Amino acid sequence: MNQLVNTVNLRKPYLLFLGEETNPLKAKTAFGLRDWAGADCVGQTRAPGGSVDLGLPEMDAAAAHAAGARSLLIGVTPPQGRIPAHWAPLLLDAVRNGLDIVSGLHTPLDIVPGLAEAAAEAGVRLVDVRRPPADLPRATGRKRSGRRVAMVGTDCALGKKYTALALARSMRAAGLDADFRATGQTGIMIAGAGIAIDAVVADFIAGAAECISPAAAADHWDLIEGQGSLFHPAYAGVTMGLLHGSQADALVLCHDPLREHLVSWPDYPVPGLREARDLYLAVARLTNPQARLAAVSLNTSALDEAAAREALEQAERELGVPAFDPMRTAHGRVIASIVG
Repeated sequence: MNQLVNTVNLRKPYLLFLGEETNPLKAKTAFGLRDWAGADCVGQTRAPGGSVDLGLPEMDAAAAHAAGARSLLIGVTPPQGRIPAHWAPLLLDAVRNGLDIVSGLHTPLDIVPGLAEAAAEAGVRLVDVRRPPADLPRATGRKRSGRRVAMVGTDCALGKKYTALALARSMRAAGLDADFRATGQTGIMIAGAGIAIDAVVADFIAGAAECISPAAAADHWDLIEGQGSLFHPAYAGVTMGLLHGSQADALVLCHDPLREHLVSWPDYPVPGLREARDLYLAVARLTNPQARLAAVSLNTSALDEAAAREALEQAERELGVPAFDPMRTAHGRVIASIVG
């Protein structure tokens, strides 16, 4: 692995912490670990008022350690990505019961009063996966060997990570040389390596993206996890830097057909598929003039079978590329479109 990419060695299995979260979209990390590393998740724990449920056994830190857990993994994103002060007692209880604390939040764990000292005394670790490597370079813009697919989206939290993970798995099953490349905290926890691109100083985002998918064999494919959206008033800068540094050969446009406005930004409507395609291709072609749209990925989890099929057919007619749900439909035509 490139030395400028974070690698993490997490002690398994995990107890997933859901805080007091009531919105499943704010628990992406927990659901991601449950769905892609389910064998490593022994239970869940919640703060009073929390209603998000992963369907895992409910247990406190002591019970989780007795069941084999060795890390408490923070699976939710509180406002501003900061650790609330009222979480401190629960985190302290976890380390005193022998659990590492794993966090992908912007707040470093060692600023929680007494937590670093308690962890040292208990002989456990505080693991912040969102901290980027030091000395990241500026982007060079030079063409790299190997092939790359970037997941892009009309909004946040609609399936870019799941799409990349599912495609990487299917491409490997089809005999192709393919890797998932993590660009966010959850992806890093699943894959064990990557860079949380939204924690990188802005001048070095594209350079970090080059490090995430370095030069490779001519027939190697990197499936690059997307972040944010070019249409997002808060996160578009992260999306643009990631796309420029990725130098994607192919794009997969991810979309939720039921979503009318950006999550938590009701004044910003979700763009149409053609509008999104055109803007993403224009941006991607700055660093790879041959970039093309290969497929559209729809999150149809809230639709019944007939409605999902209709949404996929409509998207395919509209964009002229294969449409699929990575968790629900076959990937064969999509893979064929990607590899050309």
